[in-house]
Amino acid sequence: MPELWIASNNQKKRNELLRLLEPLGVTLCTPDQLRAPFEPVEDQPDFAGNARKKAELLATMAGAVALGDDSGLCVDALDGRPGVLSARYGGPGLDDRGRLLHLLDELRDVPAPRRTAHFVCSICVCGPDGSVRAAIEQRCTGTLLTAPAGEGGFGYDPIFVPTEFDGDPTRTFAALDAGTKDRLSHRGKALRALVAQLPAVLAAGA
Repeated sequence: MPELWIASNNQKKRNELLRLLEPLGVTLCTPDQLRAPFEPVEDQPDFAGNARKKAELLATMAGAVALGDDSGLCVDALDGRPGVLSARYGGPGLDDRGRLLHLLDELRDVPAPRRTAHFVCSICVCGPDGSVRAAIEQRCTGTLLTAPAGEGGFGYDPIFVPTEFDGDPTRTFAALDAGTKDRLSHRGKALRALVAQLPAVLAAGA
């Protein structure tokens, strides 16, 4: 089976990517299989730029086709923050929970009608020479609760209620089963859009 490398050191994100890509019938490889450490610098001003940097670096290190993704939460009342800084928001030393609580503190005086936001996922697939073979960006709109709800997901999932969910209006990404989240999420949408392009991308080989 053809190989596809996944450019992520975040175990929870990696698990989600592996689950979504498993039905494609490819051998999925991760950076911990490399001899050298995979340490991309996410210094681009947008998600697409960071996704490309990660895919390009891993592809050239592995000598194979690699998929990089960058994603984050954009809050309207905060002029789009945390955006590309979603995984580092609030400064060094904070974990997922700390960043979530920091964001909630910033939004403490924002009323429900203005607590709108969207998740963005940019995906880039590069060939072994670092050239871009596919680039896709998708989003999921929603609203933010005033307190976390749900035990699943990661990052800001416990406060994000997707607009497209036709059930309980307080049901966050963290409270949805994996199949429902995959159907609605920014990452699920982006990977489904990639499916149509991936066979040709992988067939090109090295």
